[in-house]
Amino acid sequence: MPAVSMGHCLTTLPSLRDALDVINGKWKLLILVALATGHQRFRDIERSVPGISSKVLAKELKDLEQHQLIRRAVQEGPPVLVLYEVLPYADTLDSVIFALRDWGVNHRKKIMGPVAEA
Repeated sequence: MPAVSMGHCLTTLPSLRDALDVINGKWKLLILVALATGHQRFRDIERSVPGISSKVLAKELKDLEQHQLIRRAVQEGPPVLVLYEVLPYADTLDSVIFALRDWGVNHRKKIMGPVAEA
């Protein structure tokens, strides 16, 4: 990391904490990717994110909705249908997601060596 003044670091901490609060944990980005690929109903999302429990998915969807990254829409009629969709604001995370992916690929190569490239 390039050297920066301590004052500059301290002033960026609240923004960094806000960003990490939105994408923290192992599920939120996976849920956003699942939604972006067309999985809109709760059970469809749950099936497309291996290992997530219903309780955790419900909590994470609520968090993503509060951060205005997704929208929950209820369609009346028998049966009542609840759909989730990614909002345009979620697109602002694209560069962050791609940067994290690239860093993860490089980190895996560094830690695991040539085996990770296979």
